[in-house]
Amino acid sequence: MTAELVRGQNHPLDGTRVEIRIAAGGPVLVAVALGDEQGRLPGTEAVVHPGVPHRPGVEVPSGAAAEQRIAADLDALPAAVHRVSVLLALPGGPGAPGGFGPAAAPSIAVTRVDGTPLVAYPLTGLGPESALVAVELYRRQGAWRIRAVGQGYAGGLAELLRDQGLPRAAELAAEIEAAAGHDPAPMVAAPDPAAVRPPERPAAGTTAGTPGTPAAEPAPQPSGGRVDYRHPRRPTAPAPPPAAASAPSTPPAPLVPTGPAEAPGDPAGPIAPVAGDANGWSMEERLYNQVRGMFEDLARSVAAYRSAAGFAASRLERELDAALADPGARLGGAAEAARAAARDRHADLVDRARVVLDRDLAQLAAESEVVEPALPLALARWDHPVWHGYEVPRQHPMAVRLGDLHLPEAPGLRIPLLVRLPLERGLWIDSGPGPYPRPGHDPEREYGRRELGSALTDAAPDEAALARLALETAVAVAARLLAAHPPGAFAVQVIDPAGAAAAALAPLRESGVLPASPPAGARGVAAVLEALTRRVDLLQMAVRHRATEALPPELDPAEQLLIVHDFPHGFDDRALNQLRYLADEGPAVGVHLMLVADRDRAREYGPVLDPLWRALLRITPVPDAHLADPWVGHAWTYEPSLAPRRSEVIRRVLDRVADARPAVDPERG
Repeated sequence: MTAELVRGQNHPLDGTRVEIRIAAGGPVLVAVALGDEQGRLPGTEAVVHPGVPHRPGVEVPSGAAAEQRIAADLDALPAAVHRVSVLLALPGGPGAPGGFGPAAAPSIAVTRVDGTPLVAYPLTGLGPESALVAVELYRRQGAWRIRAVGQGYAGGLAELLRDQGLPRAAELAAEIEAAAGHDPAPMVAAPDPAAVRPPERPAAGTTAGTPGTPAAEPAPQPSGGRVDYRHPRRPTAPAPPPAAASAPSTPPAPLVPTGPAEAPGDPAGPIAPVAGDANGWSMEERLYNQVRGMFEDLARSVAAYRSAAGFAASRLERELDAALADPGARLGGAAEAARAAARDRHADLVDRARVVLDRDLAQLAAESEVVEPALPLALARWDHPVWHGYEVPRQHPMAVRLGDLHLPEAPGLRIPLLVRLPLERGLWIDSGPGPYPRPGHDPEREYGRRELGSALTDAAPDEAALARLALETAVAVAARLLAAHPPGAFAVQVIDPAGAAAAALAPLRESGVLPASPPAGARGVAAVLEALTRRVDLLQMAVRHRATEALPPELDPAEQLLIVHDFPHGFDDRALNQLRYLADEGPAVGVHLMLVADRDRAREYGPVLDPLWRALLRITPVPDAHLADPWVGHAWTYEPSLAPRRSEVIRRVLDRVADARPAVDPERG
């Protein structure tokens, strides 16, 4: 099975005779640096490159190409070599690309000599870098491992080699390019800045001349121009050149952020959005990154608006205080005129900030309208047409949608809450009372939400309604996880000591994805927790000692989701400790916890359960502003992803999941 790495991750190499295959969007030069235990290179002879393509244990290609192969026999390397770094560089010369960003992301695949894949590493997120250290094979306690590095250098191959500690880096870089048939461009004197008009700035996040190409950093701002508040990693289409006789732009008003539509060189009106307009190795990854970019953009746009509104309010307060400071001038027309002028300035500043925010919101809303229909089923709402033609996937998903997020300034703009898979922490669906709609409030206006389904009314949901909604949310999340995974790759177990969840669990039970009714009482709780605790122990030992082939054959290989209802009813002290153990250790070996509980009902346990609540991601069955972003700390209103009222979509999807599951050995637990 191929291990797909992310930047910084390492993995053991199964074998010492390997091929390192490079695939890029255009011609690249390949070299290998042979370092000692500290990574130091003794000299230029430690670099295997097209001019010197053969060294003991390593052979590299002798030219530039979009697909390259490096042959490595790690046992044949000199004993002093402990690190083998794979270097990639773009060839120089006229017309050469300025960086890896405009082209498709390069990828590294390490295989055995017979072609059996071992490790894959897509080098995503590149921009102006024209040379990079892709991966590193290193010797650790007599065994070889591989590390995904992805360290880029905008200064090209010479800067990379200089960073490796080589004194003649520029000469060696020129020698490598000459040997590959790509002589570097000759040095020319810098033109007089006063005699040359600077080129027009491309749109932020693009490379000049390459529409919609991601770049790592925004293009520099012209002197005296407005600030571009767009996120540097959000690619957009480039702007057409401005009219020749355009009037100079005026500087912005203080503390009012300038939106994209007024940036120098931008076209009149918003840029047409495109689904998948982000970095990524696959369409799913590009859409995931685009949604994250929308989340960041909305957070920063609202932060800029709130900052401007806060400044306007503080300035108004200072000006009113100044107008009232002189007792003799508090009365009369002059004082009233001063107060009116202060209020007008406050209103003008807030209105201008709101205009910028509305422009940003309109652009994000247009982007949302094209992104939502393009989302794959794991990221789509339950009312998305993709569910009507549902087919069980054959590949594991990258992420899953848990609901939607929005802010008070933009109640109609929903950003999907996406969580990467496999889950790194469990879920807690809070069935307790909270700041939910109260009698006399208009929930549609207060939360700006769509109809969520049964049991939601203008009045505050009672305890029974909240419990029912919490179970519906748990079933919807479990159904989505089951539907997003390949057949037999995900399974669900339930703890329901009192049997109160039978009606809500009917879709899981009747479809067959929940093979048996949950065991009742404290004995049933103990049996389920004992089996899962033993499973986690076995998997941890197998992973630690690399002995997964020694696992018992009756052990179900599927990831497990444990839904716990009516907690802490039926739990003794041993069961509580086992539940905490599963919450802490389970996710690393594919055992996930979903707790449907009211925290107030567990108060008798005091602080003993505090680590359990902290280990879980809290979501609510009705809209609630309890999630914060890591940039500016907004309180985002979360609303769960439920199927439309009276829809049978979840039942139909679960029926297909059950039909596609492989036959289970009756002796397998």
